Amino acid sequence: MPEPEYPHDSQDTGRTASDRAGGDLASAPREGFGARALAGVLQALGRLPLPVLRGIGALAGVLVFAASGAYRRKIVANLRRAGHPGRATALRAAAGAGRTVFELPWIWGRPPEALAARMTCADEALLDAAEAEGRGILFLTPHLGAFEATARWYARRAPITVMFREPRKALIRPLVRQSRNTASMRAVPAAMAGVRAMLRALRAGEAVGILPDQVPGEGEGEWAPFFGEPAWTMTLPRRLAQATGAAVMVAVGERVPGGWRLHLERLAEAPTPEALNACMERLIRRWPDQYLWGYNRYKRPAGR
Repeated sequence: MPEPEYPHDSQDTGRTASDRAGGDLASAPREGFGARALAGVLQALGRLPLPVLRGIGALAGVLVFAASGAYRRKIVANLRRAGHPGRATALRAAAGAGRTVFELPWIWGRPPEALAARMTCADEALLDAAEAEGRGILFLTPHLGAFEATARWYARRAPITVMFREPRKALIRPLVRQSRNTASMRAVPAAMAGVRAMLRALRAGEAVGILPDQVPGEGEGEWAPFFGEPAWTMTLPRRLAQATGAAVMVAVGERVPGGWRLHLERLAEAPTPEALNACMERLIRRWPDQYLWGYNRYKRPAGR
């Protein structure tokens, strides 16, 4: 599937919880005909059963893999770096990427209770302990499994602030902004304003969420090995943890039949770029078919 985009700059509009829960896609039409049409398509898809969406997504992922030489080469190259060569492996990865994309209308368009009914977690004792410490929780969720669903699941339990980048395509920006702002989940920009918002949330004892395997900008990262090759890796998790003493927890929403299984792991060491990439490698090797191998993890920031 196309390289994922993660928006930011979402603002709280003062809607009530009932306004925000589940109906976010319906409120996008203010942005014009294109957004209205896309919102209608996403709403229609979101009404389909989850297994049907996953089946459509797997087929779409394989078709894109077959049709796009650039996408195909990127997946194959990234899998080879990780020690997973072979066309069959690449096809499974492409199908998994398609499932990830086609799950989004379901995740975005359903009320929190519907998502909670589909996601199980056996590690909530880790959350209880971290919340009792009162220094906030820093969730790190890689491009693995249902990374869109993990923060929404936690938002039923307590407030969470998440950082996203604005999508390049203007048409989808209003849709994604609204889908990522709910009664207890706030999306903030991948910029200094967003960093300040995260610091405030952690110091208030709340949770924040970051995609740690996104490529940061110039001056915001360090080179660290990722599957044996240098990758520009963010330093923000380390800075947030040092500034607040927050508990650092990795979260992965594993795709399972009928829903998802949320895995939580508290990091015992500081989230340095080297430690982050080592942790991401271990998790990706556990669920290789659910990682977005089409993401350009090795791109260089401007000026590098």
